[in-house]
Order: sequence, then structure tokens, then C-alpha cells
Amino acid sequence: MIIMKAEATKEEIAQVVHEIKKFGLRADVSKGESRTVIGLVGDERKIPFSHFETLPGVKEVIRIETPYKLINREYTKFLENGDGTMEVTIGDVKIGGKEPVFIAGPCAVESREQLFRIAGEAKKAGAHILRGGVFKPRSSVHSFQGLGSAGDDEAREALTWMREAGREFGMPTITEVRGEAQVDLVAEYVDIIQIGARNMYDQDLLCKAAQTGKPIVYKRHFGAGIEEFLSFAEYIAAEGNKNIILCERGILPIGKGKTYTRYTLDLSAVPVIQKETYLPVIVDPSHATGRRDLIMSMSCAAIAAGASGLMIETHYNPKESLVDSQQMITPDELKVVIDTCKSIHKHLAPGVKSKAKVA
Repeated sequence: MIIMKAEATKEEIAQVVHEIKKFGLRADVSKGESRTVIGLVGDERKIPFSHFETLPGVKEVIRIETPYKLINREYTKFLENGDGTMEVTIGDVKIGGKEPVFIAGPCAVESREQLFRIAGEAKKAGAHILRGGVFKPRSSVHSFQGLGSAGDDEAREALTWMREAGREFGMPTITEVRGEAQVDLVAEYVDIIQIGARNMYDQDLLCKAAQTGKPIVYKRHFGAGIEEFLSFAEYIAAEGNKNIILCERGILPIGKGKTYTRYTLDLSAVPVIQKETYLPVIVDPSHATGRRDLIMSMSCAAIAAGASGLMIETHYNPKESLVDSQQMITPDELKVVIDTCKSIHKHLAPGVKSKAKVA
């Protein structure tokens, strides 16, 4: 990355960007209140760093020794207040801010009546963002794949319900995309695009979703190490979209662990990732445990570990759900979870941190 002097002019910054492009790389420009940092995107071996050190307005040229450079804390520490967590703002909701954010809703959108009832009750319980699956990635081809799999008309209708429910109850909305073909359609209707664990490694999907400019909830694959997770998140940032919310949702269990929980919730990943990157981290205890009786304890533990929020599957009658009924809680139970987690956050949260300012 190239650190510009505080007094660097717009022309000097533009010249550095021009020189970067001459070598076949892209420039990622982050502007603070008094300093600009320029990250390089591409094969750095093409770059003669000594050349950039002599350009007008350049203060310093630094190599970041990790594969995730644009989301690395090293990238923001030269900006004002670069030691905090970046806030991702969606409407009136700030993920990574002073208070934890709660995302709730059904695993799958099954009908307009179902979605609106759950949305209203989740909002009343204290949820900030409405989730709902229109396109469902499933292990078995014989399982319910979501209304979106029935055809374009059905997908658009279900997405329309999401948008209408979000507007009626004053909640931003989020749904998952399974492939590139769905990205533009989903981006028309929802506020946040989710990249699920199974697609963590899909570079083309990551780039396509990033190019919409929508905030991205990016889930860790159940077999991915933290470095892998952050390295692939870099694909989103490299497209100029840093509105990324990282999501820990459990890793593969060892031995007979699958007998007891769906996955193993790696809560140590939350503070580790926070040391590595300025991006907010949330936790999904529903998919991690696969058991409604564990949602409360794991939600509390996640907030205590420093998570910026939770994503919890909610249904007024989980037994009626066509998907993942065993891991959904009721709106009444959701309210208890949210109230308890807010209390934990109030007592355990450190002093208010400054927010990293990135373009």
C-alpha cells in the first residue's frame, strides 16, 4: 500500500493511481480526513516499489504480508481512528456500531402470510433486519429448494414479499444467492446479499455480488480456516465494495460431534478475526448448532466474545416449517435472547471504540 502525505494534492494522488494502472494493476483508494492510503490490487511482483517511493506526494510504500491486504487492519491504521470496527450502514441500522444487531426471520419464505406474520413478530421481539430464504441451497435434490427454484415468476413474487415486508415493518432485508444468475434479480429487491457457506469459494459469485454495491453478509465455509475465509473476502473488497459483514456459522465437528450439534461453533474466530480485519463479525447460532435448545446459550456466548450481531432463524410455529424446523425458535424466545444479549453486551462491552474510516 502507498501512504500519501497529508498535504498530497488530488493531482498527485491521481498520478499515483495512473502509475499503478500502467503496470496492469488496480488501485483501491481510501481517503481519511487528512490522509489517503492507496492499496494495490493484482500481482505485486510487476511493481517496482522504489519507483513509487519517489513520486510527488508519497510518504511511504509498505508491503502487507498477508493475502488479505485490503481488509487487513494494517491498511487502515494509517487513517484517522483506524483501530476500530467499520460500521456497515443499511438504512437506520449500523452493523459494527455501539450496539449488537439482530437479524431474524424464517429459514425459507413459504408464503406471503407466513413471511409477514414472522416479520411483524420478529420486529416486536427486537430484531433489526429481516432474513428469509428465497433460493435455498440444500444437500438433497429432493428437499424443498425455496420458492425461487420454481421459476423466475415465483422468485420475483417471493422477493416482492420480502421488500414489502421490510418496508411495512421498517426492517432492511437479506436473502441468499446461490449463483451468479440470481444476483441482479435479488439486488433489485433486498438490501443485503448473503453469500452462504457452500459458496464461500465461488470467486465469480463473490465478484458479481460485490459489483452490485449492496452490503454482503459473507459466511465462513464449514471446512475453511480463518486465513482462507479472509483471503476470499478480499475478492469482494477488490471490487471496491467494503460493505462486508463476516459471519461465523460453525465448522465441521470432530468424531461423533455431528451426533450432538450440526456443526461446531468456533467462537474463538470472532476475536481472532477482529484482530486481523476492521470488518464487523456476526454469528449464526442456528446453523452452527442445529438445535433450538442451544440458541440462547450460544447467542449469549457470541455476544460475550465480541460479535457485532446475530442471525437467528425464527418461526411462529417451527414444526410447520418446510426447512430446518429443529433449529428455529419462536418470536417469544427470540425476545428473551435479544433482551439477554443486550444486557450481556451492556455489562461486557469495552469502551466505545473509534470507527475505521474507509472509502
